[in-house]
Amino acid sequence: MIYDIYHKTEFQYQSSVTFSHNIARIKPKANLYQKLLEFSLDIMPQVYESHEFTDMFGNSNTHMLIRKPHRSLCVIGKSKVEIFPELIEQHVNSVKENSITFSSALERLARFNVDDLCAKQYLFASTLIPKGSSQIKEYALESFHLKRDIFEATNEFMGRIFNDFKFVSGFSDITTPVEEIFEAKKGVCQDFAQFAISALRTIGLPAKYISGYIETLPPKGEEKLFGIDASHAWFCVYIPNAGWIEFDPTNNMIPKEQHILLGSGRDYNDISPLRGVVMSSGNSNLSVTVDVRKENKQQLQMQFQSQR
Repeated sequence: MIYDIYHKTEFQYQSSVTFSHNIARIKPKANLYQKLLEFSLDIMPQVYESHEFTDMFGNSNTHMLIRKPHRSLCVIGKSKVEIFPELIEQHVNSVKENSITFSSALERLARFNVDDLCAKQYLFASTLIPKGSSQIKEYALESFHLKRDIFEATNEFMGRIFNDFKFVSGFSDITTPVEEIFEAKKGVCQDFAQFAISALRTIGLPAKYISGYIETLPPKGEEKLFGIDASHAWFCVYIPNAGWIEFDPTNNMIPKEQHILLGSGRDYNDISPLRGVVMSSGNSNLSVTVDVRKENKQQLQMQFQSQR
């Protein structure tokens, strides 16, 4: 299963920018379940210098320094990614089989175990995801009883967020506090992911923020328009003895072949597509265009024949 991804981020500045430093994170991550086949990055205006590095979370970062005065910045990432659904299914089944109870997980995480060491950094509050209030803790504990299996509890917890929260664009931005999202019971995928992570960390379970893409399908019989997709976000919880497992509360599903991983971190700040510092004055306007398309068998056959 192969996807072609187009991700364009563009800033229009009110005044001329004399120089800027930016970091782009739009190169999908490769792992056991996803292979990066192709990637290109186009930057306008021309950069003075750039270099790529991998951060502490395993995400690919491209640092860009622009010294030429400019009134706009456009960064376009083009990717081709192969997903292996059968391997994802095997992983999900393995986690189910090896999952432990909530009480057993808390006992193990309270002790030193080398297998849990890397996961423990996701227990703590981060810039955008503080530990939740007593109300958020109570909400989470409705699913997480001490003797209940963590996989089963998280699956129910995801479903409750899906049913209790409304998807409302424009109500929030990425800096809207988790408590405000919980009180209003509405937001978008980033809000639902960060709320879930706050709740899970509050009850003592490591959880991380996942950024990526999900293909948007057109109504039956209609052609898909270019650029109607969007970045997506979901969460991942760590189950001692079983490993990490992803959940998408916006769609109430465990990500498999339809989710494409971009990167992960403690919260949105660790994997924001583009961020930086500019020397200028006035406001700026941001526009983002994302297109995700699955290659069909006929396309793949034509490509294979052209390569022979």
